[in-house]
Amino acid sequence: MFRISQYIQEIVAPTPVAPTPVGPRRNAPGPVVIWNLIRRCNLTCKHCYSISADSHFPGELTTEQVATVMDDLKAFRVPVLILSGGEPLLRPDIFDIARRAKAMGFYVALSSNGTLIDADNIGRIAACDFDYVGVSLDGLGATHDQFRRLDGAFAAALRGIRLCREHGLKIGVRFTMTQDNAHDLPGLLRLVEDEGIDRFYFSHLNYAGRGNKNRKDDARHQLTRQAMDLLFETCWDYKQRGLNKEFTSGNNDADGVYFLHWVRRRFPDKAAHIEAKLRQWGGNASGVNVANIDNLGNVHPDTMWWHHTLGNVKERPFSHIWPDTSDALMAGLKAHPRALKGRCGRCVHLPICNGNTRVRAQQLTGDAWAEDPGCYLSDEEIAS
Repeated sequence: MFRISQYIQEIVAPTPVAPTPVGPRRNAPGPVVIWNLIRRCNLTCKHCYSISADSHFPGELTTEQVATVMDDLKAFRVPVLILSGGEPLLRPDIFDIARRAKAMGFYVALSSNGTLIDADNIGRIAACDFDYVGVSLDGLGATHDQFRRLDGAFAAALRGIRLCREHGLKIGVRFTMTQDNAHDLPGLLRLVEDEGIDRFYFSHLNYAGRGNKNRKDDARHQLTRQAMDLLFETCWDYKQRGLNKEFTSGNNDADGVYFLHWVRRRFPDKAAHIEAKLRQWGGNASGVNVANIDNLGNVHPDTMWWHHTLGNVKERPFSHIWPDTSDALMAGLKAHPRALKGRCGRCVHLPICNGNTRVRAQQLTGDAWAEDPGCYLSDEEIAS
């Protein structure tokens, strides 16, 4: 994940204060864990990576098994749990799980489609004191409903967003852009301001699950560049107006390099500092600082690698699975620098993006270390 707002702030108020040098890349003590607690969902979204449906999936972890895994994750120094699905609010014990996670000291986020957040359960959601609630929107009105394949999905999700905001929860919107919904991005950014939404997460389409089947709809590179320019300029405008909004992007670590080129054009005197901070960030963290546990307990390098399983927490603790580099993919993801081919291998900005999202290369070529077809940087930009 690329924290756009954080680097915009570095333009305004660089840290650390000179002459203290910017340090080397840092890895967290334990990975952020995105935990798909349930696969069932009331929607069948076009780009769903878990290919969820409104039906029961046997073999999912019990409440007791979740608690055991949670104890192991805490001992392994995992700092963040993102409770996801399917739709996690369909899991009967979701509030028990969330309260236990909060009591253990995890940063706990809820990732929902928003349609099931209503007057009947908002009190219980608020009582869990989630650190963050993220709701996915694929556009405005009819666009969102078409992607979610349910009339009224946008209105229901917006209702859920407003209820969370009214109950004092930090609320954010996640948007996955394709050629079919890119036209709604400016309107969504206005919605973020008008509705008092705290965070906007721009997700590039990744080739996994239903997203892999719909990759022909992936936005063309020029459209992606236009979207990133809009995000950078909007975030800068918010900063200038004193609006406290978080902007982040995900599933394309070339965003960091593209931001560096934007800074070189707009704020050339800050470019060296921003480049050093981007190197400290270090780009793609799949298999290192980001992990995924699916509804059956299978562990994956991130949520887009459901077709590659590292082990199962019912059979082996996560704390044993995650450091194990006997798996060739994990060994390659944890290598620094990664052994990459093609344009990625030639790119001078490898220390910034770390080879981007390997799953796109694997899905299109069968080789996880081939160049990332989702990189939208020009040959000149990867050489300068």
